[in-house]
Amino acid sequence: MGDMRKPCFSRFSALCFLLCGAILWNFGSLAFKMREAPASGIIKWVDFNVTAAAMEKAMRLDIESRETGAPLDWVDLLAYLGAKYGGDFKRYRASDLDALAELCRAGKAPAELAAEKKMEYYDYYREAYGAVLDGMVGEYQIQTEESLLEGAVEMTAKYGLKAYSPVAYGYSFSHYDDFGDSRSYGFSRRHLGNDLLGSIGTPIIAVESGVVETVGWNQYGGWRVGIRSFDGKRYYYYAHLRRGRPYHKDLQEGAVIKAGDIVGYLGMTGYSTKEDVNGMKVPHLHFGMQLIFDESQKEGNNEIWIDVYEIVKFLEHHKSPVVRDDETKEYYRKYAFIDPAVEALGGIVPQFPKHEED
Repeated sequence: MGDMRKPCFSRFSALCFLLCGAILWNFGSLAFKMREAPASGIIKWVDFNVTAAAMEKAMRLDIESRETGAPLDWVDLLAYLGAKYGGDFKRYRASDLDALAELCRAGKAPAELAAEKKMEYYDYYREAYGAVLDGMVGEYQIQTEESLLEGAVEMTAKYGLKAYSPVAYGYSFSHYDDFGDSRSYGFSRRHLGNDLLGSIGTPIIAVESGVVETVGWNQYGGWRVGIRSFDGKRYYYYAHLRRGRPYHKDLQEGAVIKAGDIVGYLGMTGYSTKEDVNGMKVPHLHFGMQLIFDESQKEGNNEIWIDVYEIVKFLEHHKSPVVRDDETKEYYRKYAFIDPAVEALGGIVPQFPKHEED
């Protein structure tokens, strides 16, 4: 009798296995769809892996198109590729961008092309990638080299990349993609940024214009700064700043800061409940970006942090030159800069609820 039961049990087990497999497969598909287009209408997850090469080429196509009278939007282009690749930019080919640009020049918008090809997640990628990149390219004015040499301030209007590397021009750093690595100080958790290893005192730069939302000590990040973009979507986080003199003297909570301004200075503070302690083993800047589609996502389990490794690579060739005041030992940006996004505020500074813990 025992031998006769085995085949029946095996068939039953096989059926259960197949049923469970089907359920798990469907659940996985549902989870993917929820990640791509949450039913609530608020994006709850962004897996940003657009490569630096793709961002660079899309930006160049955007800039070059401004002279033709048929401008392309670099984020629209990347969103189309995101929908095409299912968000996997390991599939990226420069020829795909060239082909897309040709179709757009012929009068087809990326959104229209996506609809024709039934790319149902194009709108998701446009919103998600826009939350990451929309403030980085646009019009601006920068002081000319000639006027600087003459001791005057003459500005020239430009269109292009107006976001800067978080490390100043003339200063080197090294990094690798450490997003998601484990961290154990205080509690076990994932690393939600990119560590840029450099020398203590290296000037740290505001990547984008925004509002200084958070300044002060945190036992995990040491001396740190949080800057919110004007549209409220991006929260730039700079941590482990220098012991003793972490910040630029002009930096203060609630103030507007321009892209390319000095935030503070690289250090190794943190991992201590006591303020102004070098608890890190190696000098570095922890640089992170949190996306906020709704204020409920600012704290706790709803936070959306993205991998900024490729963004840091993309920005590495656009660094803000700085000069040192020998008397005060403070650093300042070398060239005057006008950001229309700042001018549009008209002196009214956007107010955002403060991050209580970073």
